[in-house]
Amino acid sequence: MPYNAVVCNVMIASPGDVQKERDMARDVIWNWNYSHSERTKIVLMPVGWETHTAPAMGDRPQAIINKQMLRRCDLLIGIFWTRLGTPTGQEVSGTVEEIKAHREEGKPVMLYFSSVSVPPDSLDGIEYKLLRDFKEQCKKEGLIDTYNDIAEFKEKLTRHLIKTVDDHEYFKTLVNESIHSERVEASTGLKPERQLSKEARDLLLEAAADKNGVVLRVKTRGGLTIQANGKNLVTTPKDARCQALWEAALNELRQNGLLEGRGQKGQVFGVTRDGYELADRLKAVE
Repeated sequence: MPYNAVVCNVMIASPGDVQKERDMARDVIWNWNYSHSERTKIVLMPVGWETHTAPAMGDRPQAIINKQMLRRCDLLIGIFWTRLGTPTGQEVSGTVEEIKAHREEGKPVMLYFSSVSVPPDSLDGIEYKLLRDFKEQCKKEGLIDTYNDIAEFKEKLTRHLIKTVDDHEYFKTLVNESIHSERVEASTGLKPERQLSKEARDLLLEAAADKNGVVLRVKTRGGLTIQANGKNLVTTPKDARCQALWEAALNELRQNGLLEGRGQKGQVFGVTRDGYELADRLKAVE
């Protein structure tokens, strides 16, 4: 049976020395979907620079990656072994910049560090020291995990992914907002992309409460007045931003057939039948 779900992008962030882990992380994410997406109403979509970016000019390479991909992601899985990555001009590596940017937005981050042995002469001493310093810093700022082989990484990521999606407030909020949108759509008849702005909604409710069901729009030297139910909704009549906000709200109601013009001067508008019906449904879900 079909079901509604929130699609969440999962950023797999790492230097280039953990390709097996990157591939495994994708497999774990897809397996999580098979087992848990219906229960949680969430679908996880693995995202990586190699599959979700396109050539572009005009900015730092990492800034372009951030713009094209990272900002759209909801969870970041960071994986390290012997390398920290390439400096970006702002951070010691692209992966570190991605982690910091993701954290600054309050989104969940899961970090893993490989303990798989490596021949000492194959290491870049300077970069390995930077990696160790970063790992110690992360220990002070949160909870990280380590693994000894690819099988252990798979087992841990599988278990941690279940706990993170189930328990983290970020995902709970996404699902609750989605459920609310579905209820609004069901009760108002408006699709999510056609939902009214807050200002248009407030204006419609005031207009429907007016005994004559009208909105007055008057512009004078004193500024703009958009009045309904005895209230001027334009709180700062001479402020251009405030004027534009309420003009847009008025136009939004007209374009959706919720208000109609009365007269020829564009100063008086009346609530339509659809407007009254929608106002009643909006009040019912408050």
